[in-house]
Amino acid sequence: MKVLLDTDIGSDIDDAMCLTYLLAQPECDLLGVTTVSGEVEARAALASAICKQVGREVPIHAGLDDPLDGRQLQPEAPQKEALARWDHDAGFEKGAAIGFLAETVRAHPGEVVLLTIGPLTNVGALFETHPDVPGLLRGLVMMAGDFRRGAGRGKREEWNVRCDPEAAARVYAEPVATHRSVGLNVTVRVQLPADEVRKRCAHPRWKPALDMAEVWFRERPILLFHDPLAGACLFDASTLEWNRGTVRVGCEGEDRGSTTLESAADGPHEAASFVHPERFFEHFFAVTG
Repeated sequence: MKVLLDTDIGSDIDDAMCLTYLLAQPECDLLGVTTVSGEVEARAALASAICKQVGREVPIHAGLDDPLDGRQLQPEAPQKEALARWDHDAGFEKGAAIGFLAETVRAHPGEVVLLTIGPLTNVGALFETHPDVPGLLRGLVMMAGDFRRGAGRGKREEWNVRCDPEAAARVYAEPVATHRSVGLNVTVRVQLPADEVRKRCAHPRWKPALDMAEVWFRERPILLFHDPLAGACLFDASTLEWNRGTVRVGCEGEDRGSTTLESAADGPHEAASFVHPERFFEHFFAVTG
């Protein structure tokens, strides 16, 4: 499967875990990595360190720092402190990701799955400036939203949508052959304590990601596998179950950053409704060692 990864690696550690998984997945042809949110150049360098650890030359391009409305909630990449300890490329050009994504999708019409595990700023800009691209994708899979159902569900904003609701609304409005969202309602069910992560990630490929993880673990001694779940579902369909409908994104007032799935059998979107954690972990660690 041809995959493009758009990520805000450098904040939560699950992005680094997802990238490491994709590099280890033999069925993944990773065509490139693009970075989004504050300090995109540092985020690109972090992705470079992980790729170099496993000896892979993957195109990496920095995207856009600021959300469409300019309200920056994630200005820094805290895990950049690990860069001093790992070989990595530098000199990334901010904003280059948009053109790279468009060119790559056009070079492989109907073949590329775009996997987004960060704020949707890059993808929103891509779809606005290159309107042919959505129709050329094989699929779009996003770690985005929260699709809990029923009365009393409360207001629970998922971070990637909250960081740029306008971009998210733009992305959901575009027609894509397969458009799937893996939201908090399922990702919070796949988690491990820090000590278990250290124990199970013993392969040398994990060294840069684990180094970055220690920055995260200083304040949160647990890892939720939000982004790895979104990545793994591309290659193991048994990990998730889905509901179909139309996703609405709140962009104003108290609803800003919220997501709602209006169920419809012929709707353009699918949102994960149930996860099988044991299947996910079996698959994930079988691939990564």
